[in-house]
Amino acid sequence: MKKDEGHLIHEKIAVPEQSPRASRVRLCKLLKANLGSYNATIINGRAGTGKTTLAADFARHAGRAVAWYKVDAADCDLRLFCKYLSKTVKRQRASLDEARLLQLTETVESDRAELLAEAFVFQLSEGKFEPLLVIIEDLHLVYDADWVVPFFRRLMPLLPADVHLLITCRSLPPAPLWRLRSKQMLRVMDETELAFTLDEAILLFDSYGLGEEHARVAWRQTNGRAAAIADFAATPGRAGRAVADNYLSINQSELECLAGPTPNFQT
Repeated sequence: MKKDEGHLIHEKIAVPEQSPRASRVRLCKLLKANLGSYNATIINGRAGTGKTTLAADFARHAGRAVAWYKVDAADCDLRLFCKYLSKTVKRQRASLDEARLLQLTETVESDRAELLAEAFVFQLSEGKFEPLLVIIEDLHLVYDADWVVPFFRRLMPLLPADVHLLITCRSLPPAPLWRLRSKQMLRVMDETELAFTLDEAILLFDSYGLGEEHARVAWRQTNGRAAAIADFAATPGRAGRAVADNYLSINQSELECLAGPTPNFQT
């Protein structure tokens, strides 16, 4: 992996390059609306529900500068977390004083991480820049760190109006954070919203040259789960076999209904 001058892994602060086969227009519109209505958005769902793909797609269509940070388990160290976060944000906010923020990680206790959050917000507020979208991917990997709650609980309410925080995670953050929903500071999108609708499935299958019936069968069999339905569409022959199997099962059930119950010759 490439590393920058600060010995940081470059790929962790780069927006994923791969574009989705079919953009999730419905979800991108919801995220767009969140920019003006909330300080932060959490996309919550298990592996395979399309969180990262959606976040990356939205990053390209949000109409604002983007700072991306993919969290790893090792980033539970506050100083390392701060290094990555300040490095990716500085790419869009040149006035950010990384050295000052890192110095704070040396002088404050983890449970006083709100002081770091305040300093971070103060620097975000300095100068005039284009609106910013900060995306933190896989935050659940550092939930156990004792600085997470005080840092984000202080950060979210203080974010400037031109900065929106988007977090992806496989489970909801500790209660003190996700309860900010009640204060209209945080919008949580869950698996039910992330699931493909039938119309979205039809558009996806159409991009592979597959018909509506293929999409309907796949949608029913996968419950609209993003990774499963994408694999269904991309695997050669699978959609066709599924339609045939579905057709046969329907015909079999129809035959059984027409035939009526099997006589019991033992009575």
